Amino acid sequence: MGGVELVRVYGGQLFHEVEVFGLRRSLPIVPIGFGLWIASDAGLVLGDVEFIGKASHEVARVVRQYDPDVIVTAEAKAIAMAYEVAKNLGHGRFVAVRKSVKGYMRGYITENVKSITTRKPQTLVLTNEDAEFIRGRRVCLFDDVVSTGSTMGALERLVNRVGGEVVCKACIWREGPWYTSNDLVFFDYLPIYVSRELYSRFIGGSPIGVVGGE
Repeated sequence: MGGVELVRVYGGQLFHEVEVFGLRRSLPIVPIGFGLWIASDAGLVLGDVEFIGKASHEVARVVRQYDPDVIVTAEAKAIAMAYEVAKNLGHGRFVAVRKSVKGYMRGYITENVKSITTRKPQTLVLTNEDAEFIRGRRVCLFDDVVSTGSTMGALERLVNRVGGEVVCKACIWREGPWYTSNDLVFFDYLPIYVSRELYSRFIGGSPIGVVGGE
């Protein structure tokens, strides 16, 4: 396999084709502003039962080696898969960190995060009940896509603050050129699409944004 092009010039493409877990799917390419477009997996992870089932089985198979006690995810896209991963691991409960304070919360802990798909900073909210459940347990952080890693970082800070131990970080796709740490379990790459002007800034005349393979 050749190198994986993580930054591509947007030329009006409507879809990005993926093949993962033996499934072929077409992801719509959508603008997120600032001369950036992404291949959106929302239709897969929010409603494609076949994809959710196969992806969750594979994620559980890989993260089982880390012996996590609990799966922690941020709402909302990855919740269905986090549930299935937890079920495949034999867990009786998983934790979904909310993105706003709700009236039913008797107490909570917050952490701020800014991702590339949101124009404004967001707040991750962990209830006191979930914090107590996480305390002293081995945690696998899970999301559908990791791009800059800002959400993963905020989740990890929350878990650390309440006394949990992050033993693995997992996702389906690593998106774009930003996340370069080797601490992430993932299954495929998603490129970002950019304007021609922005592409020259990303690439800068060098092969940046391309990761190699054989």
